[in-house]
Amino acid sequence: MTTHTTTTHTGTTWFNDRLRPTIRMRLTLLYTGLFVCAGIVLLGLTYLLVQNNLQRQGEPGKADQVFQANGAGGKTAGPGGQVVAPPPGEAPQVTLQKVQGVLIKGREDYQRETLNALLTQGGIALGLVGAAGLGFGWLLADRALRPVHAITDTARRVARSHDLTERIAYEGPRDDVKELADTFDTMLGRLAGAFDGQRRFVANASHELRTPLAINRTLIDVAVRRPDATDDVKRLGESLLVVNGRHERLIDGLLTLADTGNVVADAAPLDLADVAGHVLQQAAPEARARGVGTDRLLGPAPTSGDPVLVERLVQNLVENAIRHNHDGGDLHVATRGRDGWAEVVVTNTGPVVPAYEVETIFEPFRRLGNDRVRSDRGSGLGLSIVRATATAHGGGVTAEPRPDGGLAVTVRLPSRVDGPRQEVPPGAPAGNAGRITVASDQ
Repeated sequence: MTTHTTTTHTGTTWFNDRLRPTIRMRLTLLYTGLFVCAGIVLLGLTYLLVQNNLQRQGEPGKADQVFQANGAGGKTAGPGGQVVAPPPGEAPQVTLQKVQGVLIKGREDYQRETLNALLTQGGIALGLVGAAGLGFGWLLADRALRPVHAITDTARRVARSHDLTERIAYEGPRDDVKELADTFDTMLGRLAGAFDGQRRFVANASHELRTPLAINRTLIDVAVRRPDATDDVKRLGESLLVVNGRHERLIDGLLTLADTGNVVADAAPLDLADVAGHVLQQAAPEARARGVGTDRLLGPAPTSGDPVLVERLVQNLVENAIRHNHDGGDLHVATRGRDGWAEVVVTNTGPVVPAYEVETIFEPFRRLGNDRVRSDRGSGLGLSIVRATATAHGGGVTAEPRPDGGLAVTVRLPSRVDGPRQEVPPGAPAGNAGRITVASDQ
């Protein structure tokens, strides 16, 4: 019930967003509405002025005096201004009242036809001019929003390329758009300074910590290899070497995480299938040691990027899938090209992961059920590096919990297609796809 309600709400929101007019359309409708309203007011005033003028021109005249002076129908008037009745056998003469009635009716018909013609022709002209105003309003709105479009394009390029050095540099009058562009440039400058400072701090701290760790490893090796070293010293030395190695991996992870915050400038063509095959070959001894059966279905997934970072991405996914698995579990790795993306999907068995905690595992130094890192399973930076690397390459990463336990992590990178690309449906072997099970030593 909850899922159905959520889906319906999402569909309604999408539909409302699609029907919501853009700012350009709203400005166009505003311009046209104001223009049509002004035209209606002007047409109404013109109607009133013409009506008033026609009423003044149609005031009662001296029709009776003219009639008395000239006679009706060529007949003379009698004494006292009365029309003399025609002799027997002649046509009846028109009376003064009938003439006045005909003149008044003709005047009213003329006024009505004139006003109706004014409204009809004026309405048609207003409609035509309103349609023209709609087109011109659309063009004017586009011209008015052109600086805003420039700001949007710059923000989109910065979001895609992670190049915070780009600026809008809007040159125009000191108005609201100019202030918006300058504010955006100032924000980009501060963000660039903050990110650069953060990366420099992480890189410098990591490099500074590498030296004492290297010294510690050398001293422990020397102490353990001394001829007079006791068994307790050797056991202590081995434990210290494990801790030291763990710290070195943590520092390497911090360095990688700091480096992946930058945009990938020198991208080389590669295939995720080749990278995944190489990583699985390297991870085979660890999988055998934990009794994890590895299954792979590697279809063509051409993309481009930094080979070292992409290999580290797949390596972190595979290592996490092995280490956060139970003994005798399964690991499945698949690569494919679909919908303009190159995908690598790593699925493993293991403990049940609550859906609300999936996003937590992508945060640095966070682990399910505990904010601190369990040192026997890594530094807690693996999936953080995966997300940072995928984002730097213009892609993304998602994780879905499996009902029986474990996760299905999918990384999508922009596809690089040199020629016609064949779609590889899920579950169908293609190219160098194969199925190899790394059996345990049982």
